[in-house]
Amino acid sequence: MTKRGPFKWFKTSPEIIRLAVMLYVRFPLSLRNVEDLLHERGVDVSHQTVRFWWHRFGPMFASEIRKRRIEGMRSSRWRWHLDEMFVKINGERHYLWRAVDHEGEVLESFVTKTRDKKAPLKFLKKAMQKHGQPDVIVTDNLRSLPAVCIEARHAKAAMVAMNRNKNDRNDARSL
Repeated sequence: MTKRGPFKWFKTSPEIIRLAVMLYVRFPLSLRNVEDLLHERGVDVSHQTVRFWWHRFGPMFASEIRKRRIEGMRSSRWRWHLDEMFVKINGERHYLWRAVDHEGEVLESFVTKTRDKKAPLKFLKKAMQKHGQPDVIVTDNLRSLPAVCIEARHAKAAMVAMNRNKNDRNDARSL
């Protein structure tokens, strides 16, 4: 069964709909400002039409952008920083595991009650399944993370993590 085009019943071209939605989402413009910008370009639509397009097509455009970005990230070689933090939720101590890419964007986060080897292993496998395997993984001084990297078949990452920790201590001594 073929998938129907989402713009089938709209008389406005898909390029104009995409432009209107992207103007509203990307720049800090109101619906009436987007209406005025389109009117200056010869497109006569109301702000309610722009709102309808944003509500209907915004999630579709966002998923397309997300897919393209992830595909681009999978093809490139990049670095992850794995981090573990203590957080209190309802007065109880939990552990927040985060994977941050080389641009500083949080790729994945995971909250657990335990701090054993099983928790970061589950988190790392989940992140690698969703975002692909990174070239290098950098960790902090937590000893379970290099072991988890080895078990997740990323031995190079474990070595980088241990070498980074060793280099951090040497840099601190030279100050």
